[in-house]
Amino acid sequence: MAETAALYALQELCNFVVEEGCRHIVENGTLLAGFKKDFIDIKDDLESIQAFLKDADTKAAADGGGGRANEVVKTWVKQVRDVSLCIEDVVDEYEYSKYVAQWIDHSRIIAFLQPLPALIKTKYTEYQIASKIKDIKESLGKIKERMTTLLFQSESESGSYRGTKAPRIDNTRMASLFIEETQVVGIESPRDELISYLVSGTSDLMLISVVGMGGLGKTTLAKYVFNNQYVKEHFDCHYFFTISQSYTLRKMLIDMVNKFCVDNNEPIPKSLWKMDNNTLITHVRQHLQSKRYLLLFDDVWKEAFPDEIKHALISNNKGSRIIMTTRKMNIVEYFKKSVSVHVHELQPLTPDKAWELFCNKAFRGQCPIELEEMSNEIVQKCGGLPLAIVAIGGLLSTKAKTMSEWRKASQNLRMELEHNVHLTSLTKILSLSYDDLPHHLKSCMLYFGIYPEDYTINRKRLTRQWMAEGFVMNEETKSLEEVAEEYLTELVQRSLVQVSRVGFDGKVKSCQVNDLLHQVIIRKMKDLSFCHLMHKYDEQHMVVITRRISIASIPNNDLRNTSNSGIRAIFVFDRDEFPKQFIDGLSAKFKLLKVLDFQNSLLNYIPDNLGNLFLLRYLNLSHTKVTVLPKSIGNLVNLETLDLRQTKVHELPIEINKLTKLRLLPAYYRDYEGHYNIFNFTTGVKMQEGIGCLKSLQKLYFLEADHGALGLIRELKMLTQLRKLGIRCVQQQYGNALCDAIQEMKNLEPLNITVKDENEILDLDFISTPPPNLRVLNLKGGLTRLPDWIPNLQYLVKLRLGLSNFNDDPLDSLKNLTSLFRLNLWDDAFSGERLHFQRGGFPKLKELELTRLNRLSSISIDEDALVNLEHFRFKNNPQLKVVPEDLQNLKNLQFLGFAEMPVELVDSIDPEKGGVYHQIINHIPLVRIRQNVGSRRIPTQINV
Repeated sequence: MAETAALYALQELCNFVVEEGCRHIVENGTLLAGFKKDFIDIKDDLESIQAFLKDADTKAAADGGGGRANEVVKTWVKQVRDVSLCIEDVVDEYEYSKYVAQWIDHSRIIAFLQPLPALIKTKYTEYQIASKIKDIKESLGKIKERMTTLLFQSESESGSYRGTKAPRIDNTRMASLFIEETQVVGIESPRDELISYLVSGTSDLMLISVVGMGGLGKTTLAKYVFNNQYVKEHFDCHYFFTISQSYTLRKMLIDMVNKFCVDNNEPIPKSLWKMDNNTLITHVRQHLQSKRYLLLFDDVWKEAFPDEIKHALISNNKGSRIIMTTRKMNIVEYFKKSVSVHVHELQPLTPDKAWELFCNKAFRGQCPIELEEMSNEIVQKCGGLPLAIVAIGGLLSTKAKTMSEWRKASQNLRMELEHNVHLTSLTKILSLSYDDLPHHLKSCMLYFGIYPEDYTINRKRLTRQWMAEGFVMNEETKSLEEVAEEYLTELVQRSLVQVSRVGFDGKVKSCQVNDLLHQVIIRKMKDLSFCHLMHKYDEQHMVVITRRISIASIPNNDLRNTSNSGIRAIFVFDRDEFPKQFIDGLSAKFKLLKVLDFQNSLLNYIPDNLGNLFLLRYLNLSHTKVTVLPKSIGNLVNLETLDLRQTKVHELPIEINKLTKLRLLPAYYRDYEGHYNIFNFTTGVKMQEGIGCLKSLQKLYFLEADHGALGLIRELKMLTQLRKLGIRCVQQQYGNALCDAIQEMKNLEPLNITVKDENEILDLDFISTPPPNLRVLNLKGGLTRLPDWIPNLQYLVKLRLGLSNFNDDPLDSLKNLTSLFRLNLWDDAFSGERLHFQRGGFPKLKELELTRLNRLSSISIDEDALVNLEHFRFKNNPQLKVVPEDLQNLKNLQFLGFAEMPVELVDSIDPEKGGVYHQIINHIPLVRIRQNVGSRRIPTQINV
């Protein structure tokens, strides 16, 4: 983590030197004149430290080892981290002072009344910064000298095993290699699956991979299958190799040749240690050439492994197999280039199997009745991880079987993980994946500890916070959002993050981490001063050095007294009301804030002085009670994200147009409590003319178009970086200007347009060149006809049409949208009586919804139409009184839903009411009906 802090400080310095050039302060005095040179010297020292820092960082993070040498390394790493944080402080303090000076220059009244004190204060700050830089330079020089000493000691003390260190197998891994059959729980299904792939199927070489997070039992499962007697008899030879993080290709090849010789009672070549890699590979191939072999490579970490080993794995058409266990899915993907691959993603134990395993370990049998509730809590915290269940169950087996002892164990589990010697191996296994992360992902992973335990985290919220913190690197051909999503995908592929929900486009919508891994992350956050947790189970006093505060369930008096000028981010998960003193004092106490997240809190106002947080990049007010933004919002010149979703902020001050770095502006309120109406369900925000200055804006939804009228629409043409646009209250007279604007938005992907009222016509015929990458289109308004450009949107995956009032069936024009995944026809999008889904139409459509089509009375579906449809929903179509018989043509349909449909249709498919058309839907696994009875909604599930 020191490596991450140093690299971030290095980036800050590079940006500072390049962009600032120290500007005006170089002109003032000898101390300030050396300012830039000192920065460059510090940058050079950090670069020279980088090469050594990664190994030292890993060594310092490793548990065990002890000894004075390891303590010296830990101390050195801490010093690097501390000085890196000081560098970040200096750069940010300078940036802050620069914006203060600019604010003074632009604030005529203040400049007129208080010029001298302000200027004195600004110059004093500059001298303070320059003095701190001198101190940092001196400290870093000493750290660099200590690095030279440590480097020399590391080289002289390193042991060797023919040039490499011998890999160590800790007690936990060793236990998984020699586990008894009676101890194995919950692997029956994956065991049978893997055995089937090993002994049957293709005669080509095949890789069977077992993938999952640390502690899931990958090694146990693989070794159990590897030692199966039926499997052993099927192969001519079988060999087991532990790869781990410390392997080298040469060492592995030597081990392979060594094992082959021992297995065949052959003498080990005397020149074995002198052979080059090519000679070793030749030996391995010669031994395997004539055999049906089985190789188990356990605990593979390095992405280069597939390319390194592929030349030794001969494909001899004898049905040979390779088993590999790994935490990284992308290693498996690399293997697909050279061999056939079967992937088994190992899942946590089911609750009943987890309970069975825990009882075996903790009680050697049945759990006492009085301990069942507490034991269940402990098992749930293990998250289905066999390693955790075995370790914690084994520890509890030594304790008194009393409720007080069990309650203490449950409440103090995190402390036990940190300090109990019987659980250190569990902590180490869970930590390995984090320690293996590249530097740019370690900070991203630590962010999961900021969120409370069991918290389901929205992907957009998380990745926007990463971007605001500067964790996401710029790449020329990709947006920051795309890079951040790639970071999250890598964490998922490394089995560190669990996907909770996936969107229709296959992207992660929400995610979380295993509870025990969450505890490990919290421990690392604490060690690294990454974030201070103000949670009900944590200490309440603010630590001296920390960059972030996570606030949940704490007394107001503790919050009121909180102050730390080095804080860069504040996150609020507390559902209680905030003390006014804390809110009003934000800009004074935490002047260097970059991230401020109040989502789902009871915050009800923003103080007028919020604009003094000049460095703020991310402000999340979504789902709060805030109704008004202060004019000082215009001072937040670094703001990139302003999240106003589900707030009643209906009008933005004109000062918002000063935020030229603003990239994301989601702002709307949806009324889920009132009676649904297409026009009053969603309310957007009013903005003043001048929004054309927001050149960096990428997402804007929902804008109330009628407030600024035609002038506002014309200004949209200047927002060429927009990737998502939602606009409401559109009038027919805006048609030409809106079409012109949309044609300029070459990066637009989702587009959502709603007219002002049901009598307005949405005229979009003048779009001759639509955005080439448009993926989501939501149009609510009268269309004289379907615009010609819509059926030609080759990347469109989601289409929703409402109020279109097509007299002719629109499906004939839309059927060839080859990428369309979801289609919604709502609120009289079609005013005819019959819809016809033609043969071959909508080849990729998976979700279809027909809602409030008031004249629709029949539907026909040709064979070979909608061939991939999985979900079909009907809602409030009053004239559709007969179930479409052609539903039986939809062979892949998994779900059929009816809501507020005519009673005749519902009765005709309900077998309990003698429904004559029940056989039409008999092939569909899940059918649900929801009817309104008075003010209540009664859901019904039909069993088929």
